[in-house]
Amino acid sequence: MMRKLLMASVAGCIAATGATPVLAAAASPPAATATASPTWQDGLFGVRLDQQKAKVAVRFPAPQADGTLGRYLYQPGLSAGLGMDGVGLDRAGLGQAQIIVFQKIGARVFARFENTRYRAVDADADQVNAVTASFAASVIWSGEITDTGADGSVSVDLSSFLERDAVNAVARFKRARLGAFKLAPTLSYVDIGQTLVFPDNVEFETVQTFTSDEPGADLNRVTPDPRSVTLAVRHSFIRLPDEGFQPVPHDPRSGTSAQVMVTDFAADLDQAVVSRLSRRFRLEKTDPTAARSTVKKPIIFYVDRAAPPAIRQALIEGGGWWTEAFDKAGYIDAFRVELLPEGVHPMDARYNIVSWVHRETRGWSTGTSVNDPRTGEIVRGVVQLGSLRDRQDKMIFEGLVGADRSGTGAQDDPDRLAYHRLRQLAAHEIGHALGIAHNFAASRFEDRASVMDYPAPWVIADGDRLDFSRAYTTGVGAWDDYVVNWLYGDAPGQDANARRAALASEAQAKGYRFLNDTDTRPLGSLQPYSAMWDNGEDPVAEFANVMAVRRIALARFGLNNLPAGAPTSDLRRVIVPIYLYHRYQTTAVGRQIGGVDYAYSVNGDGRERAEATPAAQQRAALDALMTALSPQTLDLRDDLIDLLSSAQSGVGDRQTQIELFEGKTDAVFDPSSAAAAAVEVVLETLLAPERLNRLVEQQRRDPGQLGLTEVLDRVSATVGAGAQLSPREAELRRVARARYAAYLANLMQSKDLSSTAQGAVRDSARRFSDQLKRCRGDRLETAQCAYLADALNGSPESLKALIDTLPAAQPVPPGAPIGGGDWL
Repeated sequence: MMRKLLMASVAGCIAATGATPVLAAAASPPAATATASPTWQDGLFGVRLDQQKAKVAVRFPAPQADGTLGRYLYQPGLSAGLGMDGVGLDRAGLGQAQIIVFQKIGARVFARFENTRYRAVDADADQVNAVTASFAASVIWSGEITDTGADGSVSVDLSSFLERDAVNAVARFKRARLGAFKLAPTLSYVDIGQTLVFPDNVEFETVQTFTSDEPGADLNRVTPDPRSVTLAVRHSFIRLPDEGFQPVPHDPRSGTSAQVMVTDFAADLDQAVVSRLSRRFRLEKTDPTAARSTVKKPIIFYVDRAAPPAIRQALIEGGGWWTEAFDKAGYIDAFRVELLPEGVHPMDARYNIVSWVHRETRGWSTGTSVNDPRTGEIVRGVVQLGSLRDRQDKMIFEGLVGADRSGTGAQDDPDRLAYHRLRQLAAHEIGHALGIAHNFAASRFEDRASVMDYPAPWVIADGDRLDFSRAYTTGVGAWDDYVVNWLYGDAPGQDANARRAALASEAQAKGYRFLNDTDTRPLGSLQPYSAMWDNGEDPVAEFANVMAVRRIALARFGLNNLPAGAPTSDLRRVIVPIYLYHRYQTTAVGRQIGGVDYAYSVNGDGRERAEATPAAQQRAALDALMTALSPQTLDLRDDLIDLLSSAQSGVGDRQTQIELFEGKTDAVFDPSSAAAAAVEVVLETLLAPERLNRLVEQQRRDPGQLGLTEVLDRVSATVGAGAQLSPREAELRRVARARYAAYLANLMQSKDLSSTAQGAVRDSARRFSDQLKRCRGDRLETAQCAYLADALNGSPESLKALIDTLPAAQPVPPGAPIGGGDWL
């Protein structure tokens, strides 16, 4: 229904696009022809296909003096993948791009990967040779020469090269604990019909089967026979880019992703030996002297025809937002997103592709690129979008407003909102493929300054109404404009590096912050501006809004949140992101405690010094987190609990099973386990060892700051033996109390705490134990208090027993497209 509805709503937009591909030659020529009498086809190098023997021969030009036959950019990838998230064997997935050199040595051809990491830049031959000899290259294949032409050209059978495990599938199976696999040569072959020969690239495909006597049980879900897993591997040989590309030295303030690391042993003493290059496409103006100009070759991303038509349009719209950013940087008609021409192979290296990837469960979408490892020049952009994300988003919106709102066309229409989220997703991942990094601080600024943050829908609680008018932005943000200008823009007559430094300083002067993954993903991160899926300039104020949205949605949650005819058991899946609707804003609030605002600065830019989060802001954050531990927050209505106990018959659905609250009450819904997961969301951030150590340090420097003992005392008072509660609420407090006791027990065994923090934790555990000994209430209350008190104040053995007998951390159902932290 959703896709049909989207089709109707965007029909006019589809008609309005009307653009045609610029690669006129576009559409791919037919695959190289294999006949009974194979003939050579000329392209980047000569190719001859033998259909009967399923063999591929290649012909290289006459060797140079050192025997070199050719140097190419080599990129392996997958045309057909495994369909399982978290393994890295997805359709359109890429292996590592390398510069490959074919060299004639005697009667054989050897292939080796060059080591481009270590260099002597702009140095004489002796220095260059010394660096080359100091670090290993990698010879990966050799084959016997089958023919030498009159012109000195050399022919070799390349089939065994193509039949290698080029994407390292064996190691990926092992890392994912799916079994010890090995490549089965007799069950693998070169797919002759998928060979494409062009002047600047040659494409081969190999069908490869990997076998194992003891495959992982999870493979049963995605393969007909888990002992035999067959993939299709694409091999792209690409002409190395011409000279003339200007590498861009990475600036930590730039917002770009530096993936090219260079160790230059010829660097002057006043320069760093290790440096980084930013990734970017070659974008050249037709008039280099003009501030604004058309370009010689626009950047075009092509949307996979595998995506349904309505989805295609969302991806084209969202990806096309970057056009305006390039225009602001002085490039006219420099960027487009279009539908992949019919008949073109999605893995053809000439095309920047937005692939629509299917997996067994929802999973990460990615944006990456094929780069020249010498310069950082992007040769090809590749985006992978998981096909189940839009369905998950729709389910969340139906959980907020009801399934009956789908198809209404209103602001709170789940179909409409899921469409808007797809636009954001396309813009985000294409941004990565353009060379732009995550900026997880962007949501803290007005108008959500970047699509390179993770965009939580901004739903506003207005009385008892939910306002979706600002759910998602349209277009890239001010930060994105800055990064495109920094990475791609120019100013005729101005030094490029000086211009970029000035732009970075200007962005900092405007108050923008740039914070990447390493300062965001760890639970113990102390950066108060860096969080995923959060909103608002004031995280504590937005937390209050998020909790209000959650209260409104849960108050009316029920059968109306399911489509008519859907199994009632599906409510168990829909309830999870609504009950935990506050999980990401909770993390953003937790980052204020012990928070340190540090920057990716350079000497002289004025942002060199880190600043602690003000004490009042930290205490407000602690107050907010304690409300998330209250029994009132953790509770659910009785009639809703009864609805959530409906079950499903038949074979289990993996997409559903992994996204439910795990319970301890057999088949019926377990509210206590759901509450334990919500408690975990608070404690895993608040009580991270890094944060506890920082609380000691910040109070050492400023006695008025929030300190470790104050934090622990506050949690103890919230979940401990305070005022007597009703039996209903008391049990939910006991859930939070048990989790806190388990955290104290584990922290007392931790080697990650400083001695001062360890002492404070042990003292707090003793005080908490004394508090529990004085607890009053019914037998359930006093029994649990006594159990926890004895264990916390006992011997190391009793602590260990407490850890062993208390449930491990209640699994928080995966948010991050599986295995991490985001539903959205």
